[in-house]
Amino acid sequence: MEFLKIDDKHYLVRLVKGEEIVASLKNLAQQEQIKLAMVQGLGAINDLTVGVFDTVTKEYKANHFTGAFEMLSLTGTIDTMHGEFYSHYHIAVGDKDGHAWGGHLNAAYISATCELILTLLPGKIDRFKDPQVGLNLWKLH
Repeated sequence: MEFLKIDDKHYLVRLVKGEEIVASLKNLAQQEQIKLAMVQGLGAINDLTVGVFDTVTKEYKANHFTGAFEMLSLTGTIDTMHGEFYSHYHIAVGDKDGHAWGGHLNAAYISATCELILTLLPGKIDRFKDPQVGLNLWKLH
């Protein structure tokens, strides 16, 4: 991973073949003490696991894909839960036949390159586990 802080609010990040997106962003956030940021990205991946939340069972169903994929969009946030690093990303990928797949990003490995933009936001926001919804939500109060 290489990154460049281009001003006081923006990072450009490039991941290389074999790197995993979620772990790489966690390392960067911890190294740079990033507590609140938006993440956007695109690139090429060959192995990903995404989840879809079932609102009835309150569980994620994981879907695993391997092959040649273009990352059509990666979007999400870096924030905290109980004061510790937390991230929430969604990803959409396209295969060689033009089919799109996506969901909540659990893991994705780069096959060629990945370009990410982190936009730092002022302050910080923590999360809490909402037992009624079954998800970790922003604590806005």
